[in-house]
Amino acid sequence: MLWEYHQTRLRPETPPAHLVDRVTFSEHAPLRLVRCRGCGLVYRNPVERPHELAAIYENTAPATDTLRALHTTQLPVMRGLARALRTRLGGGGCGLEVGSYAGAFLAAARDEGLRFEGLDVNPRVNTFVRALGFVVHDGDLSKFAATAKDRAFDVIAIWNAFDQLSDPRSTLTTARSLMAAGAALAIRVPNGGFYAAWRHALENGNVVRRGAARTLLAQNNLLTFPYRWGFTPRSLARLLAMTGYRVTDVRGAVLVPTADRWTRPWARVEEAVMKWALATPAGLKAAWAPWFEIYATVRAAGDDGHLVAA
Repeated sequence: MLWEYHQTRLRPETPPAHLVDRVTFSEHAPLRLVRCRGCGLVYRNPVERPHELAAIYENTAPATDTLRALHTTQLPVMRGLARALRTRLGGGGCGLEVGSYAGAFLAAARDEGLRFEGLDVNPRVNTFVRALGFVVHDGDLSKFAATAKDRAFDVIAIWNAFDQLSDPRSTLTTARSLMAAGAALAIRVPNGGFYAAWRHALENGNVVRRGAARTLLAQNNLLTFPYRWGFTPRSLARLLAMTGYRVTDVRGAVLVPTADRWTRPWARVEEAVMKWALATPAGLKAAWAPWFEIYATVRAAGDDGHLVAA
């Protein structure tokens, strides 16, 4: 991420090992991004082959101190997500987080009385999370489903990982096979529509708009768009409807906090102010937000699965 590099490059005492997580999501920039004229979906073209993508995520593990810092930094946001899920479930329940990574959401869910297990393709990261006392499974969702045919979860959450999957459609179909009756699906992704609009402003706007675009994109990890898929609320809702889900809610969001003790003070303040300003307006619609969360349930017979108002 170019912005994270700018935040840290003036601090020679910053250990390079603590930048691994940030560099990992920037080192394979897309050669070209394509945008669908119909639904607004942004995606890489060409794209990494599935085995190449798996190698990136399976074999790259930050130092333990970095994972601990990520866990701590992300915990406040994850507590909010856990509380929202608990309310939707009407109390406790059991769930599976796909792409659990440093385990921040697992900790938040436990604090809210939810029984969550994690699933991640990186075994070394999973070792760190297990040391915190959580149940985490190695591998992807298809492999997990093949060995857990008798499992049924009340909720499956995919926070900040759905946009990196090689086959989102297959993932949604597999997730449905693991969901109990009335179960909820929760997904959090970067907004491809937000990226496209502000990228245009960055390249064609006046000085003020270019400055605003740079800050908004950079502080939401969208400046170089290091993702495979940039869904919009409309495009993701369409995919969910096609795979048997009914969308129940869509909410605007921002990138989880990234500033830590290695980030320069001015950059920490800028991140906090910018994200507070974006998240505060009650009227902020998902279509205009840098990230968004979408919630769905398995569609009943006769339900067309249309998108609720974003």
